[in-house]
Amino acid sequence: MAEKHSIDTVKKALEVAKPRTFKETVEVALNLREVDLSVPKNRIDEEVLLPKGRGKQVKICVFASGELAMKVRPVADLVIQPQEIEEYAGNKRKAHILARNFDFFVAEAPLMPVIGKRLGIVLGPRGKMPRPVPPTADPSNMIKNMRNTVRVRSKDRRTFHAAIGTRDMPPEDLAENLDALVRRVMGKLERGRDNIASAYVKTTMGPAVRYL
Repeated sequence: MAEKHSIDTVKKALEVAKPRTFKETVEVALNLREVDLSVPKNRIDEEVLLPKGRGKQVKICVFASGELAMKVRPVADLVIQPQEIEEYAGNKRKAHILARNFDFFVAEAPLMPVIGKRLGIVLGPRGKMPRPVPPTADPSNMIKNMRNTVRVRSKDRRTFHAAIGTRDMPPEDLAENLDALVRRVMGKLERGRDNIASAYVKTTMGPAVRYL
């Protein structure tokens, strides 16, 4: 259950945001302090499973062959066979569209070296390198969880944003997602809450409401 403060913050953020003609994302903006983000190990790069889901479709692409490809077809949005990798690698525009249109990637472990070599330049900077799985695995549950997962990345910036859902979700659900995400970030910081200067909740186009 979400904390009352979180629910109140989300409700206020929704109230002060003007209605829009599209489904807005609700996000949290986190501002860090006294963290040396020039050191890669200090940066936040987490996949957080939101307890109440994303509120929108999350698209997942799987690089796989044979039996694994057969297993994931019912649960993945796109399956790319090994012989198709070169089609994307050899077409920069097609590779960029792939990276932009899909939220998460999974790959049969033996394919990771060629994906890294041929598509790493496109997927890597976006934090979208595939999660490897053994050829004999059934990643159906992992893919199901990914549909409720958000990636939180600070890179080398003290201020960064992460989605906690969409505006049409109940405030209580958004607040529960907010609590889960912020707890996860605090757990990765050396001094926890003390390393967060402030945090704000807002819709895509709405004003920010202070949370921390």
